[in-house]
Amino acid sequence: MIEIKKLSFGYRKKEKLFTNLNLHLPPGNIFGLLGKNGAGKTTLLKIISGLLFPQGGDCEALGYKPQCRSPHFLEEIYFIPEEFFIPAITISEYENIYVPFYPRFSSEQLSGSLRDFDLTMKEKLSSFSYGQKKKFLLAFGIATNCKLLILDEPSNGLDIPSKSQLRKLLASSITDDRTFIVSTHQVRDMENLIDPIIILDNGKIIFNYSVYEVSKCLSVQLQQDAPDSDKVLFSEKTLGGYAVITENISGTDSQIDLEILFNAVIKNREKISSIFRKWAAA
Repeated sequence: MIEIKKLSFGYRKKEKLFTNLNLHLPPGNIFGLLGKNGAGKTTLLKIISGLLFPQGGDCEALGYKPQCRSPHFLEEIYFIPEEFFIPAITISEYENIYVPFYPRFSSEQLSGSLRDFDLTMKEKLSSFSYGQKKKFLLAFGIATNCKLLILDEPSNGLDIPSKSQLRKLLASSITDDRTFIVSTHQVRDMENLIDPIIILDNGKIIFNYSVYEVSKCLSVQLQQDAPDSDKVLFSEKTLGGYAVITENISGTDSQIDLEILFNAVIKNREKISSIFRKWAAA
């Protein structure tokens, strides 16, 4: 679905954001792209969608080179950036203009999603709040039934019921031939949805594993006292004690908090990477 090999890119000639970046994303998954501010998440999404061009290496998506902007590629991708512009027209007018670009668009699916988001077809999009505009774009993107849906901070601006509805829509819309990429800082909004988990740091992929692999390699436990064992990979103060991540030696599955996992990988990446490599070789 998406194949990136030895990709290099930088906004300045002497400073490269990406150098020899490699990434393989097969279809049928809702990938979570996590990273600190400035890690390169949005830049990577723009390269995959053809809005920025590689300066070295290769990027292919759906069998196309995104930078060529092939019409056949563009009808199979929908990208919702964190910041966006929507014209001052009604939802019906927007649908009439943009639906012809997507051969598998479902008006019935759009109408159902709009009802779930409490939006009506007759209102002008310019009258919507930021959250309402985001809900409309999410509903429209899912209704395109394109093979590649890219969402940059999709839960920003959404209220609690809308976040829940978004998770339901994404989970019910993923198929074996579709790929969703969700870049977010609000990992708890997307918990139990994104899988595999990709962590980008300083222009490098430092983590790319499924939730199953995480549960097999790492264990999370809650304890009252501060941990002092050298076997602890990461610990964080929580209400009532400490959340402690260790290597999963017992083979017992545990629920992994994505925010704690992210912090653990950032703080102790080498040790955690060695645990995953050892598990993969076993």
